[in-house]
Formats: sequence, structure tokens, C-alpha cells
Amino acid sequence: MSLSLVADIGGTNTRVALARGAAVATETVTRFRNAEHDGIGDVITRYLEQTGTSDEAITGACVAMAGPVHDGVGTLTNLDWRIDKAVLADVLSAEKVAVLNDLQAQGHAIGHIAEADLQVVLPQPEVNENAAKLVIGLGTGFNACPVFDTGAGRFVPPSEAGHVSLPASIIELHPLLGELGDAMGYPSVEEALSGRGVSHLHRALHGETVEPSEILAQMGTGDAKARATCGLYVRVLGEVAGNLALSHLPFGGIYIVGGVSRAFAPYLESCGFAEAFRAKGRFSDFMENFGVSVVSDDYAALTGCANHLSHL
Repeated sequence: MSLSLVADIGGTNTRVALARGAAVATETVTRFRNAEHDGIGDVITRYLEQTGTSDEAITGACVAMAGPVHDGVGTLTNLDWRIDKAVLADVLSAEKVAVLNDLQAQGHAIGHIAEADLQVVLPQPEVNENAAKLVIGLGTGFNACPVFDTGAGRFVPPSEAGHVSLPASIIELHPLLGELGDAMGYPSVEEALSGRGVSHLHRALHGETVEPSEILAQMGTGDAKARATCGLYVRVLGEVAGNLALSHLPFGGIYIVGGVSRAFAPYLESCGFAEAFRAKGRFSDFMENFGVSVVSDDYAALTGCANHLSHL
């Protein structure tokens, strides 16, 4: 089976691994600090040297990156690296090369994630295996993208869903909007539901600037302020996820990914995610058509890259 190289580029670190078909060889995963390298080409060169892998052995390469990708060209949101096929061609002679947004890569991983790495939040009704699915990413930013399985293969279109407006239906948000705007004063979903969004909500509610990890730690001890922040975060997440479900009709399930989603997973039920997700007026019963799971597989983006390559 052919050997591929896959990479997941975040704002701080890049992970690189080898894969055969859709299976990532997890023992080959290596993490590189982006600040120590000039670009993805430098990272790949170093990886090949460290693992003793010949460039000629690599038949395909796929890179997932944290930023918008258009026509196979992307620029990282928080890093001055340009990623495109030409950059990869400079260091690899692979015949198949692809560049994906990191959430698109997560979409290509769905169906290749172990059951043990899926925490069920809302049960998934029985449906056709080709039913549309939806991936929602909670991390440094926020994004979502649908997943379509067609006769021509899987199609995961890019999206920038984190930059739509916060929902007006959550009355508690109204007096906080002035505190939740971006640099231009625009209160987008990302300003509330990304990692920094946890801190933004806490500051807007309590006038205190606290790191997300500390807020979650305080939540675990029963701190009232932290519980209020986490409760509002989960309700906003449920409302936004429900809106996205109605937009895309993912009868095949909704998959929430990213470090923030894993941190909040223990509190989704107690903080009212299901109630907020299904609070759609006369469509509330209809929302029971959509199952929701949290993905705990930290290598899912690499798996998605490998799966995407295996079908090119």
C-alpha cells in the first residue's frame, strides 16, 4: 500500500505523520514548534531527516491548516506561512498533493474514528450511511462545515461559520454584546465560542479577565462565577449548533471537535446543551433527528488528510 505524508498545522505547533491508505501510523507522529521553522517546507524536510524517510517513498501529501483555503492556497490565520501545492512540491516529489482547511480534514475523518473516541451527547437515530453530517470545531477559533457522501466521493466544502453574528434569541447576551465585539466591534460567534471566547464571556459577566483553563478548573470546584460563565457558553453553543443543524440538515450526525469541546464535554448535559439545541419553537421536536457527539481523537485531522488522499 502506498505511503503518504500528512500534516496538521496549528497556530503554535505542526504535527506530521506517515499514513498507509486511510490509516495513520500513530507511532510516526512528530510535533514541531512553528516558531522554530520558516515554513511547512522546512518542517517536512526536518521530518524526513529525523525519520530517515526517503522523499521518493512518499506518493501523496496532504496538509491541513488553521485558516481559510481557496483553490488549494491558504494563509494561516495566526502565522505568516503560505501553504500551497507549489510549496509542498519543493520538498516532495509526491504525485498527489492536497491542502485542506483543518476543519475540512476533520470532516474527512468522520467514519474513521473509533467508537471509544466519540462521546455521545444526543443519541443518533438510524439513518442511511450517506446522510449529510456536520462538523463543528471549537478551539483557537470557531468553524463548522457540512460533510456530504456522494456517488463521486466525499465532499467537504470550506466555511467560515465562526464569523456570522451571535444569535439574538439568547436574551442574556444582549447587554453583553458591547463586550463581545472583535477589533472592529462586531460580535461574531467566534468571539464567544472560541477558546478566547470563554474569557470574553467571563469578563463580560463578571468584569474579570481569567484564562479559560482557570475558569474550567474553577467550574470543577463549583465556583458560582465559573458556573455562570460555563452555563452561558454551553447555551450559546447549543443555540448556534441548532441553527447550523437547521441550515445543513445533518441527519447523519453532528460531530464537535477541538480542544475546547473536549474541555466542556463533561458539562454539556448539566449546563443545558440539549435544551438550547432543541429550543426551536415549532421545530423543537424536529431537532430530535440530529445526534451530537464530541470527538476526543486528537489525531482526527491527520486521519482526515490520509482518508482524503486515499480517494484522490
